[in-house]
Amino acid sequence: MDNPSETKARDADSPKNGSPHLDEHEQDQAKEHAAPRALVIHEIIREDGELELERTNGALALSGLAGGLSMGFSFLTEALLRASMPDSPWRHAVESFGYCVGFIIVVLGRQQLFTESTLTAILPVVTRRNVKTVLAAARLWAVVLTANIAGTWAFAAIVHAPNVFTPDVTAAFASLSKEAIPPLFFSTLAKAFFAGWLIALMVWILPSARSARILVILIITYVVSLAHLSHIVAGSAEAAYGVISGTASFGNYLVGFLIPTLIGNILGGVLLVTILNHGSIAPEMDQNAREAETSA
Repeated sequence: MDNPSETKARDADSPKNGSPHLDEHEQDQAKEHAAPRALVIHEIIREDGELELERTNGALALSGLAGGLSMGFSFLTEALLRASMPDSPWRHAVESFGYCVGFIIVVLGRQQLFTESTLTAILPVVTRRNVKTVLAAARLWAVVLTANIAGTWAFAAIVHAPNVFTPDVTAAFASLSKEAIPPLFFSTLAKAFFAGWLIALMVWILPSARSARILVILIITYVVSLAHLSHIVAGSAEAAYGVISGTASFGNYLVGFLIPTLIGNILGGVLLVTILNHGSIAPEMDQNAREAETSA
């Protein structure tokens, strides 16, 4: 039989009981600052996705419309920064910070953004694996994407109104709108793939970011802008402005921007983040489920 003192010492050294060098209060403090396990992050995001799938079409549409309008501030802030600086090699590095503004508003404001749902709405799908959840996710995607795009077009129409902004800012709007519709379909798709990957990764990181949430959003979306990656909502405000101002046709918007960007964002968000991240912890989830069944 083990000596009681030896048993107590061994239990204290056990990971389940925290560090033996800390008292109970200090162990609680350490737990508060510990990064959550991947399974915990997965469940936080999945629960968010479950709640989103239960929302009505009207609630999703209004939140998605608000998200599209808010993302327009990325376009506006970029244009304001571009108009205030000379045409120099470093200008894009500075104006890219403006691109982050819309994402900060949308994410912290808990507004619906289509590229976030490539993670949040899909985790319930790959967890439940039934037709009902697939149809619910498809409904959410359709409503949110439509509302996001409608919001970006409304914002583009507002900023295109005459005498609202100075000629320098209007010129910046025009130049950004031309850049939003690249000439090569597969090049746009590839850039959108990386953008979808990064935005879904951002959503995965945020539950463990705590007080650094704004910094995480800022860094990741800054990279998206700096690399000229294509985002279906942020880029739509710029591309829509080009159509409204007459520098691009709706066909250019549809084929040159919307279709390749949508495909790329979905592939990047779903395949490289949802499937891989879910797949990495699926064995642990299955084991926990088996243990729960055994104990029951």
